[in-house]
Amino acid sequence: MRLYRDKAVVLRTQDLGEADRIVTLMSKMHGIIRAVAKGVRRTKSRFGARVEPFAVVDAQFYRGRGLHTVTEVATIAPFGRDVSRDYERYTAACTMAEIVEKVCVEQERDTEQYLLLFGALNSLASGAHRPEAVLTSYILRAMSIAGWRLATRQCAVCGRRGELEAFNVQSGGVVCATCAPPGSARPGEHTRLLLSALLDGEWSAIDAAAPGSLRLAGKYASAYAQWHLERKIRSLDMVRPA
Repeated sequence: MRLYRDKAVVLRTQDLGEADRIVTLMSKMHGIIRAVAKGVRRTKSRFGARVEPFAVVDAQFYRGRGLHTVTEVATIAPFGRDVSRDYERYTAACTMAEIVEKVCVEQERDTEQYLLLFGALNSLASGAHRPEAVLTSYILRAMSIAGWRLATRQCAVCGRRGELEAFNVQSGGVVCATCAPPGSARPGEHTRLLLSALLDGEWSAIDAAAPGSLRLAGKYASAYAQWHLERKIRSLDMVRPA
């Protein structure tokens, strides 16, 4: 069928011509969608304000040969309004949007990634947790869903649970003293346990973490994601240190 409907998060927009926009969305049932929203830049547009970045919408699309077309939009959650008021929240959301575009495939269903993004944006918009904590947890969990789960509780190489003294991106996470390659980082037990909590969403432990440990965990998570994605996450350059 040419027409279809789906719930989606608006990731970004790009001006097209004098009045249109290309909208990139992460949808619940159809993965990444790229569609034209016609006339949304006109002052009398019916749904121009509804397709702003980080809004969650219920939209109808017309399936074209190239780009699809947005024909109807209803707002489910205007997360962008609260996220855009704070620099840390906004840059975290930009980074999450960039990551989900990299790990998901256009027109291929990935409901788990959609729900993870929805929950992370909800946390940012409500101020439930520190933006840097939400972002780091999101990075680790998005990578895990995509098939690159960070090893935090046992050696990434041999599976050993003791003497987890090092961290190595290329090896897959924490490694024991025997398996640690030369030049491996030495994060310390507090940071290793924090990485595990961030991956599993243990928010009582995450919220109690010291800023320094959270900042270090964020660096490890970012390096891990960029290594496995084999490309730079540009939005990370905007993120302030914790």
